[in-house]
Amino acid sequence: MVCAGLAAWLLVGRGQGPRRARTVLAGGLAQEREAPWERVWPQVRERMRPEWWCVPGAAVVALLGESVIPLALGAAAVPLVRRRLRARERTRARARRADEVIALCGAVGGELRAGSQPGQALCAAAADTGALGDGAAEVLAAARFGGEVPVALHRAAREPGAAGLVGLAVCWQVAVGSGAGLAAGLDRLEAALRADRDRREHLRARLAGAWSTVGLLAVLPVVGVLIGTAMGADPLRVLLHTPLGLGCLVTGGLLETVGLLWAHRIVSDGEGDGS
Repeated sequence: MVCAGLAAWLLVGRGQGPRRARTVLAGGLAQEREAPWERVWPQVRERMRPEWWCVPGAAVVALLGESVIPLALGAAAVPLVRRRLRARERTRARARRADEVIALCGAVGGELRAGSQPGQALCAAAADTGALGDGAAEVLAAARFGGEVPVALHRAAREPGAAGLVGLAVCWQVAVGSGAGLAAGLDRLEAALRADRDRREHLRARLAGAWSTVGLLAVLPVVGVLIGTAMGADPLRVLLHTPLGLGCLVTGGLLETVGLLWAHRIVSDGEGDGS
């Protein structure tokens, strides 16, 4: 299966270069007829989420071990892997939104120093970033038509990763109420948000070794099975077809799950709010 997939990938990559060259030399007017698999593969890759690869992997183990237990375990692992991947995507989305908020503060400050009014500066800066998210329409409407911009910013700050907009709302409210310089306040806010982001990244880098240890603990049982297979002990037959092996499989699986959850909890507590 691996060799067949590699061969298909090589054929796809091998045909793209000459096809692109022929199209360029023809001035872009020549349109070649695409093969059916060239139209089907992008759709399959788009719909085939990463968590579903647990099923083919479990199917291979089930064929090698001549048992349906690995296939059932692979199917049960799909929602767990999906949950983990979605949590990782949410974490990345929060980090991107935090970076966009920092960029928004810097852009608004730059527009103010260039001579723009606060409302115009916010509208111009928001057009280049996605920091406002779903609340962009409300914030921009308040900025254009003299509405309550701090209130709209507080609502937009409820989205994950947009907590820095609370600082922007406070700076805006103070500048409007007391006449203080909004650009100077935004510069200090941007510096504080950058320092907080750098602190989280530094903490995440220091915990990378701990996460590597957790990953190593996760693959140790697989390494043990591979070593046993290389020694001729046939561990899959013992684990999947004998009562003692099934008991060891269940007990080891429970201990593995508890250990990984415990290690994950320890490292996550070390990250604190950075997670």
